[in-house]
Amino acid sequence: MIYLGADHGGFDMKEKIKSWLSSWGYAWEDLGNTLYNKEDDYPEYAFKVATQVVTEERNGKKFPTPWKDRPKGILLCRSAGGVVIAANKIPGARAIAVYDERAAVHARAHNDANIIALSGDWTEELEAEKILRKFLETEFTAEERHVRRLKQIEEYEKISG
Repeated sequence: MIYLGADHGGFDMKEKIKSWLSSWGYAWEDLGNTLYNKEDDYPEYAFKVATQVVTEERNGKKFPTPWKDRPKGILLCRSAGGVVIAANKIPGARAIAVYDERAAVHARAHNDANIIALSGDWTEELEAEKILRKFLETEFTAEERHVRRLKQIEEYEKISG
């Protein structure tokens, strides 16, 4: 399942993404905002998406489950930065703001990112579509150095949480 969330700054792009995901055969759920509201705040949607992704990941199949079968999140706000800050407050969330295809591949292959964030202001529609394809299709390499680093983060979350 792919969980989507956006404030007013990413709302229009989120609506387009839902159409793309459907046409590509992906199941998705919109966690808000479901109506355009210029007064809404991104943390609410970032927390919802990150919590859902992490909860489903912990209660579902464990690594090395193929990426296509794992929960994922797509967040949007004006810059992509705000939603990443908020989402990463949820232990187990690995949200990354991505601005091009190369960064999307790196986020998945090296960091096992489970949430991608796009800028509603600075990402063109065609580029967003390409970025999402790369994010959805790139497996984590599971190279020892990347696994080791992710374990360090997980351990820190346990002791600091």
